[in-house]
Amino acid sequence: MNRKRRDAIKNLSVSQQFVAQAEENARMDKIRRYSPLILLVIMTAIGGISQKNFFSWANIVNIMFQMSIPLVISVGLSYVLLLGSIDLSIEGVMGFGGSLVAYLVINNSNSNNFGLLGVLLVVLIGLGVGAIVGFLHTKARIASFIVSYAVGCIMTGAAVLIYRGTPIQVKDPLFTAISQGRLFGIPYITLISFAVFIIGAIIMNYTAFGRAVFAIGDNEAAAASTGINISRTKIKVFALCGCTAAIAGVLQCMRLKLGQSDLGLNQMFPVVTAIVLGGGSVSGGKGGSLQSFVGVLIYTELANWLTLMGVDTNLKKVIQGIIIIVAVTLTVEHNRKTVVK
Repeated sequence: MNRKRRDAIKNLSVSQQFVAQAEENARMDKIRRYSPLILLVIMTAIGGISQKNFFSWANIVNIMFQMSIPLVISVGLSYVLLLGSIDLSIEGVMGFGGSLVAYLVINNSNSNNFGLLGVLLVVLIGLGVGAIVGFLHTKARIASFIVSYAVGCIMTGAAVLIYRGTPIQVKDPLFTAISQGRLFGIPYITLISFAVFIIGAIIMNYTAFGRAVFAIGDNEAAAASTGINISRTKIKVFALCGCTAAIAGVLQCMRLKLGQSDLGLNQMFPVVTAIVLGGGSVSGGKGGSLQSFVGVLIYTELANWLTLMGVDTNLKKVIQGIIIIVAVTLTVEHNRKTVVK
């Protein structure tokens, strides 16, 4: 709020000040709500003006393909962040899932040929691992970042044991068909990731479970007083996050035709950043599926634009960091009375 407006409010009566402050807060909330979309439009316009190939169908498809894995990760992670928690096991689960599915389908290491059954098994294991993280977090009262980090380390170690130091080359024709296949020019992997996102968005916005997650993130004590089972909901959230991490690992394995423990390396924190860019909050209660989608798209578009500009890889990281700090500063609510941790 600018100084003139603050001075004008001070000259009003107490009731008038209250109304004026409420109107000002509502106006700022609306600006913050739509600022990620405004940022996306501005970035898209700059990209189109500065690079003639930016709006080409090939580049649009490339952007969608590059955001595929982060989008799948964001589905489960958005739920966790809405609770005000964090799941650091994502990268470990991705690496384990990718390594295990590579071991179970046709590969250069053994005679296994479990096909889709192997994929289903990996996804169920991811769900189970997430449920264990949620159980230990809620029942053993261990901070989410500690228990998820520990479980992530276990999963990374288990992944290394699967392929024993030598990455597994995937030879399964189904994986090859999915990784190379396209529908209307759009890769199957992209279509699968968008399908996962749509399912996650429907659950978040149109089910009692989704409403319970929002309620817990906004005010856990109030949510408990309305009869919401806090522990059960949190366990389900972490199970969902583990499930989407496993799916991301499988897609990464399909994409690279390779199984190894570092398939999830450096995948999680960019997605956290993207979710915050889209209007989410690591302290919980803010965000949603659409906001996460916008954030992932902003992050991916930025990387794509810098690549088209021919920016050096190391310099690209510096520019990305600066732009993200500025963008988050402009889009995230800042309250002087709130302690920033």
